[in-house]
Amino acid sequence: MDLARTVGSNVHRLRNTAGMSLADLAAAGGLSKTTLHSIEQGHGNPTLSTMWALATALRVSLGELLETPTSSTDVVRADDQQPRISGDAVSARLLHRIPLRGTVEVYDIDVAQITQHSPAHLPGVQECIILTHGSVTTGPVDATATLAERDSIRFDANRPHQYQGHGQRNRAVLLMLHPDT
Repeated sequence: MDLARTVGSNVHRLRNTAGMSLADLAAAGGLSKTTLHSIEQGHGNPTLSTMWALATALRVSLGELLETPTSSTDVVRADDQQPRISGDAVSARLLHRIPLRGTVEVYDIDVAQITQHSPAHLPGVQECIILTHGSVTTGPVDATATLAERDSIRFDANRPHQYQGHGQRNRAVLLMLHPDT
């Protein structure tokens, strides 16, 4: 993805996550709505001062506007070679690193052998599931993954997603990540 499209996509995503309208961000950044719309569409070539104004208005770092977005769905398998560190009694493996300004809700969930379709949550909401027992298919409806014990998935929950268990007993830890509004 070229820089203009990356910046445009990031500005649009961050504006929606912040709950700002195009007019609100344009005013906060000292831009016209037409200029901001052009930037969000990937057609603009904003100056550094424009980028700083947008970053300040969105309350993010300049790097967040410039960084190529990562996949909105990350699956980590139990046997993947993720970073691990051990102490006397605890061994820890990093599954996901999720930058967040907001609230994390932690749930212990059971998933039945039927499919549950969940509508899109508010912009910026993410779900992270760590399967502790059984097998579950979950994720955005267009990018589901089947998890085995100790597998995990993280995805943007601002689009329709689903859960389906594949055995009699399917348990997981669900982290719901809600950004500050």
